Amino acid sequence: MERYQPNGTPLSEADKAELAQLKQLLERAIADGVLTADEMAQIKHQMSADGKVTYEELELYRQFVEEKIRKGLLVREIR
Repeated sequence: MERYQPNGTPLSEADKAELAQLKQLLERAIADGVLTADEMAQIKHQMSADGKVTYEELELYRQFVEEKIRKGLLVREIR
C-alpha cells in the first residue's frame, strides 16, 4: 500500500515488507470479528518494531481495525 505524500519519501523495500507483514497480522487478528488484547499487543509491537510508526502503518490499522469497529463489524476486547 503506497500513498502519495508531497513531502514524503518513497517506501524502501524493507518498509514494504514490514507493511506486508503488518497487513497479514491485521487480517489474522480480525478474521473472527474480535480483536483481543493479546492481538492488539502483537499489532502494536509489529508497528513499532523498527523504532518508528509510519503513516502507512497507521493507515492500515485505521482501515483494518478502526473502520470495522465503527461499522460494527469488529469488536475490541478490553481488559
